[in-house]
Amino acid sequence: MWLLRLAWALAVLGVAASPGPGPSPSPSPSPGPTAPPPDKASIFADLSPAELRAVRTFLMSRPELGLSPSRGGPLAKNTLFLVELLPPKKRLALRYLDQGGPRPRRQARAVVFFGGQAEPNITEFVVGPLPRPSSYRPLRFKGGRAIPFAARPMSQLEYELLHRTLAEAMEPLYRLLRDSTGFWYHNCSQRCLTFTDIAPRGLAPGERRSWLVLQRFVEGFFLHPVGLEVLVDHRDPNPQRWAVQQLWYNGHYFSSPQELAERYEQGTLAVARLAEPPSQQLFSSYEPRGRFATGTPTEVHGAKVCEPQGRRYRLRGNQLEYGGWSLAFRLRSSAGLQLFDLRFNGERVAYEVSVQEAIAFYGGHTPAAMQTKYMDAGWGMGSVTYELARGIDCPEAATYLDAHHLYDADGPVRFSSAICVFELPTGVPLRRHFDSDFQGGFHFYAGLEGQALVLRTTSTVYNYDYIWDFLLYPNGVMEAKVHATGFIHATFYTPQGQRYGSRVHSHLLGNLHTHLVHYKVDLDIAGTGNSFETVDVRFENISNPWSPGARVVQPWLHRQPRRSERQAAFPFGKALPRYLLFYNPHRRNRWGHPRSYRIQHSSHAGRVLPRGWQEEKGVSWGRYHLAVTRHHENEPTSSSIYTQNDPWEPLVSFEGFLHNNETIEDQDLVAWVTVGFLHIPHAEDIPNTATPGNAVGFFLRPFNFFDEDPSVASRSPVIIRPLDPPTFSRLEIQRWTPASPGPCVAPGPFAYNGTYRQE
Repeated sequence: MWLLRLAWALAVLGVAASPGPGPSPSPSPSPGPTAPPPDKASIFADLSPAELRAVRTFLMSRPELGLSPSRGGPLAKNTLFLVELLPPKKRLALRYLDQGGPRPRRQARAVVFFGGQAEPNITEFVVGPLPRPSSYRPLRFKGGRAIPFAARPMSQLEYELLHRTLAEAMEPLYRLLRDSTGFWYHNCSQRCLTFTDIAPRGLAPGERRSWLVLQRFVEGFFLHPVGLEVLVDHRDPNPQRWAVQQLWYNGHYFSSPQELAERYEQGTLAVARLAEPPSQQLFSSYEPRGRFATGTPTEVHGAKVCEPQGRRYRLRGNQLEYGGWSLAFRLRSSAGLQLFDLRFNGERVAYEVSVQEAIAFYGGHTPAAMQTKYMDAGWGMGSVTYELARGIDCPEAATYLDAHHLYDADGPVRFSSAICVFELPTGVPLRRHFDSDFQGGFHFYAGLEGQALVLRTTSTVYNYDYIWDFLLYPNGVMEAKVHATGFIHATFYTPQGQRYGSRVHSHLLGNLHTHLVHYKVDLDIAGTGNSFETVDVRFENISNPWSPGARVVQPWLHRQPRRSERQAAFPFGKALPRYLLFYNPHRRNRWGHPRSYRIQHSSHAGRVLPRGWQEEKGVSWGRYHLAVTRHHENEPTSSSIYTQNDPWEPLVSFEGFLHNNETIEDQDLVAWVTVGFLHIPHAEDIPNTATPGNAVGFFLRPFNFFDEDPSVASRSPVIIRPLDPPTFSRLEIQRWTPASPGPCVAPGPFAYNGTYRQE
């Protein structure tokens, strides 16, 4: 939506970190959150603002590239669209991290739109070495395919030109829109209409035709369609040649704005007349309305997270440490959070865990609804990481990190408090036991508080807000989780539309859709040579050895080694084995078991389209709950920023990762995990979809990786033993933390800025 689309831009974490209000950190000598990252973690750190500027200045100075500023001017020009870190190749990183080899060269990935040529194209470049770049070379996709110009993401400039085209085209519809909605598009200053654009932009490669949904520009405009949808062809580099090809109004199609206007003037049009929106308590707003029946208070603060004796984690630049865990992290403008070198007690568990893509495929009666297949990497979902509100998006006591993006901008743009880190009480013990004597007393009680460290950011991709979390638990478990919230993508209600969703307001249909999220999990379980097997239960019927003539039916473990990539691809529609184990065949724990980690899904995902159908080719990873492949440097991601606008012939075809069906025994393996859910919007999604029940993800859980639960190293348990049973008047309480946690939350006013600006 052009009015709200400001330049999105980003690339660094870390240098600017701000703690929330609260007690001062622990007096331990560990570095504070603003300390520079250790050398090894820094090879994965996002580009600093200075590095982003250096890359842009260097490329802009190259006369052969002929680059112009992104803002203003014609669309037919050469522009720098995106700059972000190009991570080092894994073999070079491991040589440096594990073998004392040379430090990998620091390089950037730069995306250039060559629109000012007879044959426009997109080229990606490797630029380096940083911090003082002196050379560049093309960065090739697997297979060496060129990037079609029509596949490019939308830019702010193209939105501005699209707005002008639409404003001119809507001039004949001024009276219809004014009379039926009280708002209009052409020549408006206050009571304006706006639009939401739909993707993919067409029905075949090379097209750039967008359906635009017109909406009243009020708070929560996503829920205020006016019944008009417009198809604009904007493929030509010259906006003067852009044209409206078709319109849909209140259930009927029209070939031009003039035809629709004539029908209105003739009195033969079925007009959708909308009531005047109220000035307060608009149904799409967050303003309180109504009362809870119990009358319990909501006008006072609820429970809070606090750190009564200081932080128990250490943050140095982009390196995070907590209990046994250590990792490096970054925030990619293109796709979001990415973890590297994930270790527990110094042993690497995974080389990389990262968000790859998030999609939402819709159905509906209107043309915009039936065309909507959002693939959010194509909208720069890692760059729309707006300010987190203290005490709401993250606890007040969290550490907040700024981020910088260079995405469709003429310099780095700073996003304040885009990432937060905090320790979260889970509200349930990590483990506990009450040992009853079954006579009214007990032998002992023992429990360990449940806590996890959370690394969080959000992506506001148009109407939807995704809350991205990685959680680290003291027992060697890592959880990746995403919550979906924000406004539903809704269209104008027609009776035929109820086949595709729910009526949620007078003129509003909430359209059904399926969310899928894809993760890359490059596991290195006690080394890079790993194998994969599944374990599930089967039943046997055997003679009872202690009762002649009787039978016993019991479960037994059925282990199935998966020796090739096809054997390790688990499609939707078939049962997923319950234990998915990645193990090192050469390393065993004390009890003789291969040291393993397990992937455990928390999801109810399903297919978004039949296999091979048009746009489904662009999201072929969405065919599988899990697929396991050999690691290859030319398969770094499962999607790209170009898939949204050319899903029919995608530059990155995940299915191609499986075609050669390589062996996966004792190899460097990558697990590709798909999670998601079906969302049928309902009345309770107004004004926003709520997070409870709308979270999916997966766990990485140790399975015989250790000799015992590694959380026994924690000094947080409490053990209680009676000293004088059976009277139980004297107790021995063992604990390794102070008896009282002390004061919890220090007072401080709420503050929020919300701006993101080029510096």
